[in-house]
Amino acid sequence: MSIFLAHTAMRFKDDYCILFMDGAGWHRARELNIPENMRLEFLPPYSPELNPVEHIWEHLRENHFGNDVFSTLEEVEQRLCIGLRDCMENPEQMKSISLFSWINTLSLSSN
Repeated sequence: MSIFLAHTAMRFKDDYCILFMDGAGWHRARELNIPENMRLEFLPPYSPELNPVEHIWEHLRENHFGNDVFSTLEEVEQRLCIGLRDCMENPEQMKSISLFSWINTLSLSSN
């Protein structure tokens, strides 16, 4: 998780990032290194409807996986990479899926 946070902080080095996390153990590891340009916010337990990434996963399942059957894990990874690239290339669509009003309010009030 520390590697992911460092990569994200470097990718958005000119921004202050607020990451919303669920209660997964690796999100709360004691040895977690949180970059200076980043803040972690934890969602209440058992609240997937508040977790923006759940809606992105749903979008990926519906638009890139369907009911397809894969012969190898590599095929799954390739399809996932295509779907994630599509998400990155369509930021407005991702905002419409995941930018809930409470997130927008929080990010505006933190400036």
